Amino acid sequence: MSDKTADKAKGRVKEAAGALTGDKSLKNEGRVDQAKGKVKDTVDKVADGLTGRDKK
Repeated sequence: MSDKTADKAKGRVKEAAGALTGDKSLKNEGRVDQAKGKVKDTVDKVADGLTGRDKK
């Protein structure tokens, strides 16, 4: 599992746990982790486009 995928998965788990327990801090931390994964994914796509590599 790639780093960006791990961030997204970890974020989903934290967000769900925060929602279940009512812990807003944990829920927000999960959202941040998911956003980090999405940003890493976007950066990879841009870099691949610039270098001509098309990773799928």
